[in-house]
Amino acid sequence: MKRQSKKYSKPRKPFDKVRIEEENVLKEKYGLKNKKEIWKADAAIGRIRNLAKQLITRSDKEKQAFVESLQKKGFQVESIADALALDKEDWLKRRLQTIVFTKKLTTTPKQARQFVAHKHVLIENKIVNIPSYQVSLEEEHLIKLNIVLKQPINKKAKMEEIKKDVLERDKGAVEEEKIQKLEEIQKEAETTDNIKEDISTQKSEKPAEDNNKKDINKSEEKTE
Repeated sequence: MKRQSKKYSKPRKPFDKVRIEEENVLKEKYGLKNKKEIWKADAAIGRIRNLAKQLITRSDKEKQAFVESLQKKGFQVESIADALALDKEDWLKRRLQTIVFTKKLTTTPKQARQFVAHKHVLIENKIVNIPSYQVSLEEEHLIKLNIVLKQPINKKAKMEEIKKDVLERDKGAVEEEKIQKLEEIQKEAETTDNIKEDISTQKSEKPAEDNNKKDINKSEEKTE
């Protein structure tokens, strides 16, 4: 298998303070993993500028075709001069990671990179997990997320819900206690009624027994 050649070159002056500060700003602004991505963007823009230089002496038809191809890729150019004026930041703006952030699908560029790397970003219902993917103008409106972001929890509303649940439980417990007390009172009332009935029946039976005893005594006296 043939080894792929590098598509970028390292800076000639590795300890150039101005360049290092500029790269640090770009790295933070676009949420890049390392400075290699900046060098790759610079190399890609360099290739575009070289093609534009070669087309300076060509026909207007070829120039227009080249400009239209750049416009389809999302670059804001109207002529060869605009193509020559492109810089690495124009390339970084067309990365999938940057487009996801600029469309406000995420809150930070680093979060956009995380979503892309974790296969949460779709382009025309197809998963794309390459943060440096160059998004064309046609694909830009087809980008969407395939996850649902959690809404921030409102602590006050949560506390109110908990209070309502506690109050409802307390009400239910109180109602159960009331029902139990009513049942106990009903049982006590039933037992007292039963006792009263027993007493009344016993009282009604006693006079009948006394009458029977009197009749027996009278019959004995007559026999005597």
